[in-house]
Amino acid sequence: MEGDCLSCIKYLMFIFNFFIFLGGACLLGVGIWVLVDPAGFQEIVAANPLLFTGAYIILAMGAMLFLLGFLGCCGAIRENKCLLLFFFMLILIIFLAELAAAILAFIFREHLTREYFTKELKEHYQGYNNTDVFTATWNAFMNTFDCCGVNSPDDFEGSRFRLLYPDDLVPEACCKRDIHTRGGAFISKEECLMGNMLFRNNKGCYSAVVDYFEMYIYISGALAIVVLTIELFAMVFAMCLFRGIQ
Repeated sequence: MEGDCLSCIKYLMFIFNFFIFLGGACLLGVGIWVLVDPAGFQEIVAANPLLFTGAYIILAMGAMLFLLGFLGCCGAIRENKCLLLFFFMLILIIFLAELAAAILAFIFREHLTREYFTKELKEHYQGYNNTDVFTATWNAFMNTFDCCGVNSPDDFEGSRFRLLYPDDLVPEACCKRDIHTRGGAFISKEECLMGNMLFRNNKGCYSAVVDYFEMYIYISGALAIVVLTIELFAMVFAMCLFRGIQ
């Protein structure tokens, strides 16, 4: 009876680690997609050190889960206590790190509000100075998502940008482009900079980005819960198998 139970745990451990293996492969795929996406998202990542670092963290986590899944499968099938203990310790460290990241994201969630981004835009956005990382990132966002400001073009009123360029009501990154022309030429840059609503993008970037990523946010959240659950069960099975091996 005990042997049958141990055999059941061994194969369950193999199955859970196979899912961890697949999860690592998915994270690797997402990380690579973020870095090479032809739609222009890689420009945003490259311009923002935080996003750039985050993309490589996703790649590293994917590679680690990929390796752990492989080790877990081998440890279960071969019934190797050393491999199982090594797997358990590493998966525990990853589990605690992911839990800590989720807690920190919840604690600092106020930094993802409209008010916070609007305040930062008004204080730091410099319009045409693409050597500034913050400005280059915002220009990439506005060009990629066809949006202007955080809430609307009115966000530039009383901003640092207006102090630097008092004749322009909005930056040229807010101007509409003709998608049918090569390189996406401005429809009317002069009218746009003067504030003509017909020639500028009037939707705020906060709404544009949320609308674009809304489906992916829910998918990512559900995937994170599934991954944490699988890791928890994998640790339990690893320890049970470790203690059951003579």
